[in-house]
Parts: sequence; structure tokens; C-alpha cells
Amino acid sequence: MNGARVLMETLVRCGVDTCFTNPGTSEMQFVAALDDVRGMRAVLGLFEGVVTGAADGYGRMKDHPAATLLHLGPGLGNGIANLHNARRARTPIVNVIGDHATYHQQYDAPLQSDIRSLASPVSTWVGTVDAAGEVGSRTLDAYEAAMGPPSGVATLVVPADMTWTEAGSPAGARPAAAPGKMNADAVALAAKALRSGEPAALFIGGRATRRDGLVVASRVAEGAGAKLLCETFPSRLERGAGIPAVERLAYLAELAALQLDGLRHLVLVDAKSPVSFFAYPGKASNLVPEGCEVIVLAGAGDDVVGALDALDGELGGGTPGGGGSGMSRPELPSGPLTAQTAALVIGALLPEGAIVSDEANTGGIFLAGPTAGAPPHDWLCLTGGAIGQGMPVATGASVACPGRKVLSLEADGSAMYTLQSLWTQAREGLDVTTVIYNNGSYAVLEMELGRVGAEAPGPRARSMLELSKPDLDFVALAKGMGVPARRASTCEDFSEHLGRALAEPGPSLVEVMVGRGLG
Repeated sequence: MNGARVLMETLVRCGVDTCFTNPGTSEMQFVAALDDVRGMRAVLGLFEGVVTGAADGYGRMKDHPAATLLHLGPGLGNGIANLHNARRARTPIVNVIGDHATYHQQYDAPLQSDIRSLASPVSTWVGTVDAAGEVGSRTLDAYEAAMGPPSGVATLVVPADMTWTEAGSPAGARPAAAPGKMNADAVALAAKALRSGEPAALFIGGRATRRDGLVVASRVAEGAGAKLLCETFPSRLERGAGIPAVERLAYLAELAALQLDGLRHLVLVDAKSPVSFFAYPGKASNLVPEGCEVIVLAGAGDDVVGALDALDGELGGGTPGGGGSGMSRPELPSGPLTAQTAALVIGALLPEGAIVSDEANTGGIFLAGPTAGAPPHDWLCLTGGAIGQGMPVATGASVACPGRKVLSLEADGSAMYTLQSLWTQAREGLDVTTVIYNNGSYAVLEMELGRVGAEAPGPRARSMLELSKPDLDFVALAKGMGVPARRASTCEDFSEHLGRALAEPGPSLVEVMVGRGLG
């Protein structure tokens, strides 16, 4: 059995049954092996950023890795932005990269590069197959590194000659590693802070933003009279009717500082201490108020829900709370279509069990309220801030959860980074509805221009923030990749088009003309 088959068979034995790929010459043995290895689904992306982002969306929903297959260093380079987002989300991914044959690397061929140096900043583990007999064991190492704890991106570099050489037998999966043990001292310290009567908050992220974590965290916060906050961009937030609500920390540092103002204790639960996204002249980078004690209850790789349960028990347990409110939806609006009224339409129509991939950016700031009382759903966010994530993540989430409707909320500028996702959605028949907020600009940068203290922009500066001359036509672009598309200019249009798209299976797109400004 050659190395390509050994690698694929090993992944299948570990339960990895999906590979997102954009292969090249050095990966052709893997392509050929697809016809021989049962149980591996291959999904083609036309750009590596789609491949890596789709693997991210898949892993967030499955809590289990998909594989990627990328072509040498340049292919990895094209996918790095969404691997950065996946690393921030701690998404399990087995990231396989083909390399030149070992004996060919000495010649510095045009595509030769330092793959390990490129992969290291976006990976939790990087390994190389140095001998054909190691293919199975190194693949198993990569799988276990991806699963963790903590989970993350595990990159395996496979030279081409290792794929066509006889490589022995596939490896079998070993027992999964257990999460880290609960820290009793941290539980006691957090309980003492919450009993102090001083202003306190639980700041949660990661595993704690799932339903089971939210239930306990909400009960603890309510019983202690503490605030409950979560990361600005959680990797996967379960929300909606019947699920405890949590307030997300604001993106703008000034608003986040107001949310944290006056706190004397901040308990971190699978979250990092809050900082500003960027540096601004004369403003603090660390958002924790002066004199506030920061306590780490549980971190990446720990038993997060177990730590919350222990904290609840330390505080007396049995505190009422931890439940969510009932279902409530806004009325469908009428008249002009803006980012605000678009949010009302989405809140009114969001189906039960939906998966929302949110890269609406400035247009998305109005979504939280109108969707809070919708039926239970998952909300996937832009964890690392590298735009071009939303549509690939929606693609991968749909592959992972074929029985659920996926709603991709996308800003116009960000959409152009990975628009090729639509082609993959059409080819695979994925049930993804994409909503493009078209305001003809990089609106977030228009806002940031003033916040960094830059002078009032002149015509050349403004032209760098405008997506016009020519205007983008997302209906035509979508149809060109096989996805049915419609344009909405009024609330009535949007309600009709979105309702129809959500009712029909398969991919679709609605372009929402929200005009200049937010959206």
C-alpha cells in the first residue's frame, strides 16, 4: 500500500471522513487514492482560503476534524488567513500539505518554499513525514494533535515520494486524551471573589458558549449577582429561545470599556483576558479596569463545564436560574431596507436549528436583539478577524450538518475574498442561503479612519474605501457560479426573497441593497 492510501486509510480509521482540497501535482497520488479508499468524501474548493475556511466551519460544528489537502507552500499561503481564524477558534483540523519529493528539494525548484515556517504561526502542531514507513504513525500523531486537548490545527507535511512509495499498513486510532483536571484552587479563588460583594463578571468563551456551559455560567452569575459576558467573536455560540442569553463584549474598545467599568473581579472561563482589537493613539490596549483581579477558572484544554459545575457547587449550588426566555420574534418590517430593518427580517424568519455564519461586519451590529428570541440556533463568528471567513465557514458547516439550514450573513467587501465558496456550494448541493449586505464600501474602515486619528480623508483616500466604479453585482456573480440569486431593495423584497430561499433546499443568495453607511 503506498503512502497516499496509508494516510487516507489512517484518517478514515480515526473517523475523519471529509477532505476539503485544492490539490496540485505533488498531491496527485492522494487524488488517485480517492477511488480506492472507502469512507473519504472529497470536496473541491477553487481557492485554498475556501478549503481552509470550510474545514474550520466543519470542525466547529462536528467537534471533530476534517482534513485539508493543500499544494506546497504557495497553496498553504493562500489558505493561511482562514487557518489563522481556525487557530483562534481552536478548531480541530488535520491540515495536510504536499511537498516536493525529498530528493527534488535540493534543486530549489520554482515552487520550493519553507513550509514549516509558513505553517507554524497558524498551527498548534507541525510534523513532517521523513520516511515512508512513518506515514501511518505521523498521520495518527496529526489527528491526535488536532483533537487535543486543546484542539487545534495540526499540519502534516508529506513529500511527494512518500505518497508513491510502499508505506506499510494504516495506523489505528488510540484512546482519546482526557481534558485537563479541574483546578480546585482556581475554583476556590473564583468563589471567594464572587462572594465578596464587589462588582464581578464571568467572561466566557470557547466550550463555555455552548448550551450546557451557558446554563451553568448563567446560574452562577445570577446567583452571585455578577455580570455574564462572552468573547466578542465566539467560535460557536448557542443561542435563541430556551437558551440562557449572554452579552457579547463590544468590538469597539470604548464600548467594551464601559461594559467592564467598575469591575473588581473578572473570572475567565475558556477565554483570554480582554484587550482592544487594535492600538489607538492615547487609548489603553488592556481593557481590564485598573485594580480588577483577573482569575482563570478554566482554560483551553480544561474541563470547562466541569469547572463551572464545581464553582456552582462551591457557591452553594441549586441556585435558581440558568434558563432562557421564551420565543419572541419581531414583526416583518416594511418600507426602506437598511441594516436595522434587514435584522428585523432575519429575526422574524430565522428557522429552528439554523447555523448562522456571521461576517456581516458593520451591518451585523443590529442583529443581536432581533434574533435573540428566535428558535434555538448556532452563531459562528469571525474569531481571528481575518476577513473572507464567512462563506467558507458556512460551506463547511453545511457539509458537517446536512440536515440543518445554514444562513451566511456576509459583507460585500469580505465576500469578494472567498466568493468561490458559492461554486462549491452549488457543486455539492449544500443548503446554504447567503445574504450579501451591499453598501458599496469598506464601511468598517471608514469608521476606523477617524478612530485612529487620521486627518479627514481626501478624494484619493476615500476611493480606497469605496467598492464602486464599477459597482459589484452579486446576483450576476452568484448566477455565474451556479447559485440562484435575487436582489432586495425594500423590506418587502427581502422578506419575500429570504423566506423563499429558506423554504427551498440547496444554495441561494439574496443581495441586500442597504445603501451607504452601516451595512
